[in-house]
Amino acid sequence: MKKEKILIMGAGGQIGVELAMALRKLYGTDNVIATDIREAHPLLDGAGPYYILDAMDANSTLDIIKKEGITQIYLLAALLSATGEKNPKGAWDINMRSLLQVLDLGVEQKLTKIYWPSSIAVFGPTTPKSQTPQKTVVEPRTVYGVSKYAGELWCQYYNQRWGLDVRSIRYPGLISWKSEPGGGTTDYAVDIYHKALEEGKYTCFLSEDTYLPMMYMDDAIRGTIELMEAPVEMMKSRMAYNLSAMSFSPKEIAASIQKHIPDFTIDYAPDFRQAIADGWPQSIDDTAAREDWGWKHEYDLDKMTADMLKHLKEKKQPV
Repeated sequence: MKKEKILIMGAGGQIGVELAMALRKLYGTDNVIATDIREAHPLLDGAGPYYILDAMDANSTLDIIKKEGITQIYLLAALLSATGEKNPKGAWDINMRSLLQVLDLGVEQKLTKIYWPSSIAVFGPTTPKSQTPQKTVVEPRTVYGVSKYAGELWCQYYNQRWGLDVRSIRYPGLISWKSEPGGGTTDYAVDIYHKALEEGKYTCFLSEDTYLPMMYMDDAIRGTIELMEAPVEMMKSRMAYNLSAMSFSPKEIAASIQKHIPDFTIDYAPDFRQAIADGWPQSIDDTAAREDWGWKHEYDLDKMTADMLKHLKEKKQPV
């Protein structure tokens, strides 16, 4: 059996840092090559093989594939929703060109698997908001969502045309204590925990009753690896799989925090991100992932809040 050698592109991002650490535990440190456009994230610095790599540099990517004997690529590099709206054409260029180059390299170099994340941003105002199905109306209103849906179609095309094993998940908002927010509309649900501990108050850029699908990073990382480890015959969809764990509003996450920090307060000052959130689902139906490859979440809101506050307190304590 051929030994897998994994390349992670965009390893310095919110998902990439924790995915790199998890994959190194599973496959061995030297078999997971982390890359990003900047110096290594503190959690990855000195912790294993690392290259500075621009995800849009196909030649340098090919050099690393050949040098390291890469068999799988996890392409995580992207401009997210709120950041992308500030530079739509740049976001499209980064998100699309990097994917197409990796798909081409996958075919040319006969890679065994490619992972590319999608997002609930593929959905728009015309999509059913409650328990959004796997297959439904898809009319995104952000360049990030447009690029993600186009990318899903390209992944499906490369699988149908060349048999390339590309797999994907439509992530909800992701919450983690290990890495900083990455510029997404759902990132209030990360920042609020930091502000609760540092200042005892938070001003939210979404309104109090804005419900969005969310997931703790531990579940997201485990789900990603379970998807990639699943036998190929379980992959009944080559579009990205819906993945869900919980849905809550800013008011509800504040109430969960107040169980641990009773004096915590929240106020609201919706900005341009409110319009983005209003176009997204309030909850997600992930029946296909649960039935096809056995997905099951572990964290609900209160369990996540307890774990977030515990780890952030430890992280913020002076050494």
